[in-house]
Amino acid sequence: MKGFLKRKNIEISLKRYGIDALGAMAQGLFCSLLIGTIINTIGSICHLSFLTAPVAVISGIEYTVGGLAMAMSGPAMACAIGYALQAPPLVLFSLITVGFSANALGGAGGPLAVLFIAIITAECGKAVSKETKVDILVTPLITIAVGVALSYLIAPPLGKLAMKTGDLIMWATELQPFLMGILVSVVVGIALTLPISSAAICAALGLTGLAGGAAVAGCCAQMVGFAVMSFKENNWGGLVSQGIGTSMLQMPNIVKNPRIWISPILTSAITGPIATCVFHLQMNGPAIDSGMGTCGFVGLIGVFQGWITDIASGAKAAITAFDWAGLLLVGIILPAILAPAINIIFRKIGWVKDGDLKLQ
Repeated sequence: MKGFLKRKNIEISLKRYGIDALGAMAQGLFCSLLIGTIINTIGSICHLSFLTAPVAVISGIEYTVGGLAMAMSGPAMACAIGYALQAPPLVLFSLITVGFSANALGGAGGPLAVLFIAIITAECGKAVSKETKVDILVTPLITIAVGVALSYLIAPPLGKLAMKTGDLIMWATELQPFLMGILVSVVVGIALTLPISSAAICAALGLTGLAGGAAVAGCCAQMVGFAVMSFKENNWGGLVSQGIGTSMLQMPNIVKNPRIWISPILTSAITGPIATCVFHLQMNGPAIDSGMGTCGFVGLIGVFQGWITDIASGAKAAITAFDWAGLLLVGIILPAILAPAINIIFRKIGWVKDGDLKLQ
């Protein structure tokens, strides 16, 4: 069995499924749901008719350019997962159908269903790939049959589980905004810097509302915090690559000296409750935005998009100066001040030294 799994490149490990697959799923979400949302937002804000007008009508449903991208989120996630698992072409292409079915049957918790089902299906497809002389028939047939069957059986309960968990976190945040503001901000911020996907986690749990605002605060604290506090070592390139790229670049340095991580974590513990208790910062855009922070400014754009949506629905009268102050303070200004300030203390006591934050 070990020889067979090795020959088929089937590696049952936390890294392969919890890091590689999860991270790829976030990229699939980014290239479909998130990009589609951004396109729609740009079209609405800038009044660009070619982005807001329907370009296709399918089964009576009108789709804009962004709407078409958003509709493909299931297939995009499944294909991304298959790519991360190094699935052969016939398996990879068959995952398009699997991703669509898992996402559709998973409902609002579709991303979690896609994650589990695409992993299992991809490995099953890899197991049968090139084992027969009619591979072009057998591999797609088995892959799609397994994926659709699993979608029918487990996608609905997985979707409900994800949404119930997300609802519980959001309910707890509404009930205890201070404590949950700290917890959500710190945990999601840590997930963002770890080689896993905070965006995929937030999307899978449907994390929006006040909890989503805390998640945005935690992600921004990590990205902006690391970017500014390491400016001496990494200059403008490091500022940009970490501030609007990813704080994951610091993982090799964190492994060498875990104490460099304390400043951004403490910053997230401060900005999280400020977001929930002072500014009541909410993510009413797509849940995936909650785990993006300042990566391409997607987290901040998501909050802004939520404002626009709330105004359109009548839930919000207008965007106020207080709203803007909260978004800028929590998202950029406070992390840029607090993380370096805390890091100075650690430098003075010898916990952090010159070169500890230098990107390779």
